[in-house]
Amino acid sequence: MPTTVRPEAPASTFRWPVRVYYEDTDAGGIVYYANFLRFFERCRTEWLRALGLGQRELAADRGLQFVVAQLSVDYLRPARLDDLLAIDARVAELARTYLVFEQRALRGDELLAQATVKVACVDTRRNAPARLPADLVSRLQPTAAA
Repeated sequence: MPTTVRPEAPASTFRWPVRVYYEDTDAGGIVYYANFLRFFERCRTEWLRALGLGQRELAADRGLQFVVAQLSVDYLRPARLDDLLAIDARVAELARTYLVFEQRALRGDELLAQATVKVACVDTRRNAPARLPADLVSRLQPTAAA
């Protein structure tokens, strides 16, 4: 699978390609709305992995996990079976205990869906908010400012 899909994303944006499979579609043959949330989640997860911070390791080694605290999605156009989508993520806000991502789903240069996702860092041992790991903040800081 290619690592980029046109149009090119700015340097401050992480892009992950997603192919639409039959399992992603509803009875009408279009992507079921909730599957866009899966696509957005995969993009954020792969970005962390690309930064060297796998979610399994964060949970096992540091007792941290990320949970969606707030979500807003605008569905603009349908995606269909076999479409190759580009899923983008950009850090819009970097706070002490949470991140806000702006995300987009594109087919070529056509915007299909866009979301704002607030992701909180949680200490799994205390089930309470936790400070974002310093190494994650340092890796994301340049992208948040762009």
